[in-house]
Amino acid sequence: MSVNDFQDIQRRYEVLQHDLGPHHAPQGLYVQNKALPFIGRVQCNVSEVEAGSWQEIILDYEVGASGIADGAWIKATFKFYSDWALFQTSDPTAANYISAEYQAAPLVPGQSPASVQSLSIRFDQKGHERPYQKAIIVDVVDGYLNAGDHIVIRLGDRRAGGPGTRVQTFVEDSFRFRLYVDPLGTSRFVTVPDDVVIKVAHGPAAKLFLNAPRYAQPQVPLPLRVSVLDRWGNIVRDQGLPLRLRVQQDGATLHTHTLDLPAQGWASVGLDIGTGLRLPAGSYRLLADVPGLPQLPATEFYVDVAADFPTQRPFYADLHVHAHDTVGTNSPAYNAAYARDIGGIDVFGYTANDFQITDQNWQLGLDAVNQIDRPGSFVAFPVQEWCGSSTAGGDHNVVFLGDTAPGFPYNARGEHNRTLVWNEDMKGSAVSLGRWPVEELWAAYVGEAQQHLLIPHVGGRRYIPDWHHPELERLVEIASTWGHFGWLYQDVIQRGYQLGVAASSDEHRGRPGGGAPGVQVFGVHGGLTGVLADSLDRASIGRALRARHTWATTGEHAALITRCGPHPQGDAFRWQGDAVLDYRFLGQSGWEYLAAYDHTGRIWERDLHCELGYSDRRIRLRWGGARIPDRYRWAAWQGRIQVLGASIQSFRSHGFEHAEESSWRAGPTSIAFRSDTYGDADSIEIEVSQLKDLRLVVEGTIDSYVKVGDPLQRNPFVHRPDFHWEVSGADLLRDGRLQLELGGTELFLALERLTNAPLPRTVAGQVQVAPENAPFGFRPVYFHGRQRDDSKVWSSAHFIEFG
Repeated sequence: MSVNDFQDIQRRYEVLQHDLGPHHAPQGLYVQNKALPFIGRVQCNVSEVEAGSWQEIILDYEVGASGIADGAWIKATFKFYSDWALFQTSDPTAANYISAEYQAAPLVPGQSPASVQSLSIRFDQKGHERPYQKAIIVDVVDGYLNAGDHIVIRLGDRRAGGPGTRVQTFVEDSFRFRLYVDPLGTSRFVTVPDDVVIKVAHGPAAKLFLNAPRYAQPQVPLPLRVSVLDRWGNIVRDQGLPLRLRVQQDGATLHTHTLDLPAQGWASVGLDIGTGLRLPAGSYRLLADVPGLPQLPATEFYVDVAADFPTQRPFYADLHVHAHDTVGTNSPAYNAAYARDIGGIDVFGYTANDFQITDQNWQLGLDAVNQIDRPGSFVAFPVQEWCGSSTAGGDHNVVFLGDTAPGFPYNARGEHNRTLVWNEDMKGSAVSLGRWPVEELWAAYVGEAQQHLLIPHVGGRRYIPDWHHPELERLVEIASTWGHFGWLYQDVIQRGYQLGVAASSDEHRGRPGGGAPGVQVFGVHGGLTGVLADSLDRASIGRALRARHTWATTGEHAALITRCGPHPQGDAFRWQGDAVLDYRFLGQSGWEYLAAYDHTGRIWERDLHCELGYSDRRIRLRWGGARIPDRYRWAAWQGRIQVLGASIQSFRSHGFEHAEESSWRAGPTSIAFRSDTYGDADSIEIEVSQLKDLRLVVEGTIDSYVKVGDPLQRNPFVHRPDFHWEVSGADLLRDGRLQLELGGTELFLALERLTNAPLPRTVAGQVQVAPENAPFGFRPVYFHGRQRDDSKVWSSAHFIEFG
């Protein structure tokens, strides 16, 4: 407040005193309180923190002129997508402890002290309204607070010896704490002006990330990107160092390229269409390192070049990316540039939750999409996420494939095509209903079906396949940062729906293009859709997507190409006699399991460990699945592997997504582990001294999402809170693989034998399919593969009508 404003308050008070005549009031309090914001103000001790670091964050709320009534409460909230560590209030010496304390302001003459006795604090992951759902809630106990008093909230209180609180793991230009106050004790909240804004910055360089097309025809330019990331997968900035890229074949270096990392901006460099590698037929290893940063391990990427690939190169699409206008991170333009320049993908979908996006923000997003769309180098689509609840059909994305303005939020008649209007900026509190249920969404776009692509998905409001529109819905999303959902594709296939596969990041953390995993809700790598298209422009990509010429990956630039005669994956066609399906899997870490499915389930499989010959001493424990198919699905595993009758020679883990998942030696005969699975699987490979007399005991617990309560205490999965499994080496030698089903949504434990031989990165072959139609008149056949690191791929089905 300026000096002039303060003097004006004093003059007005002098006039008021004259008008009132004789009276009693605390001396100077009127002027003091009038100088305060009515709802108060908040300050913070930090303005910038490192992603994933440990901090003590202090939010100092000064009570405004309103005061705080007896029984009132305040909330310090932040957005639901943040994976900031869960706060606890039970152990002051442990991590993520939060506290709240009252500090009285000095009293003026004649003023009574506030009567508040204490403050109570708790944390609730859904304690406020989306997007600011996560809430630290402070209750005023037995009394009121004066204007000018302070409530000091410590996140990661270190005063009792705790390490602090672990900050969210991803960067954000403007992370916000927003405070809400219930000044009258009526549970009606008012926003405290001026959010606490903190920049969450990247950490030190820790690894390199190289992405390129997985295959190409000879001499076709191969664009590629190499980026420097921190330990949590965030892009690092301002490196200004040369990067070395080597092209190798059969162990020999054919070419060496020196690329300069920028001195300012993202530490990412690459070759575009004009400067991309042009290679003759063969198999190649691309190897990148930064000589000036010897602590960074080199990174590699494998490329196959052959004339018989169906397109010049694959295109990779992420059609489901949120920005800060609908509970994402950073702007639409930032996300699009990240997808292109760091994710190294070709097709991007800016996605807005339809109930939440405002007209103004949607237009800004459209502007960003149109500015970055460049035929031949990068394609961007606008996407509406229709957010109907599962009882109305579940989440569907609408990809607007054409160049004309989308019929969203309003069509030509001025009718809005949202599910409903319900956001923090809306006028009034009544829900304005739009397109609900999903049949009304179909009605909005069926008149121009070729210009639209509807993709149902799991996400938060799970798609229920009781509904399907064959002209509009051509793909179904079966992997994202929410998890892996191969069971959903099998569901729609057995119903006779002619749907292909898609995978997307469903990114909320500003890292699209198969984004790095975080912790909590978004706990696995985001997915990608592989596209077989002749050229990189909206029309060609749109036709390929609607034709189902796709495969889905769990975020990697893998490829899966299948064909039946002249028909690529996704085609529906008639066929006489046995059908021979050609397949080609192209990966990075090595394929270990391949399978084919029809409407009845698995019809063919290959175990590459078995084919290459089992080791006499190498085994693996693998666990995975999810508790439920819906939003808060993950299973939190803690377990111990006890090896008896043999000694542990060595062990290593695969599939762990981030630094808070781990395994460790827990004693002479034991290995302990902790991880979360979302439909994916994690594993520990163990080399033992011998298998014949081995006895393995696996035991542990499966916990659930902690919505409210003490995160230091267990929240057991009610249907399977623990597990205990004993197996013998003799049984494993006999069967090669043993599995224990644990219920939930495909929860399992598996003990498997492994090969000593390198697993192949490229696998090709044929599968013969008998001429048998399903009851719905055709036979759908699709392929699936898993690599050693649990990265997966699915093909769109061939829909074969025999006769």
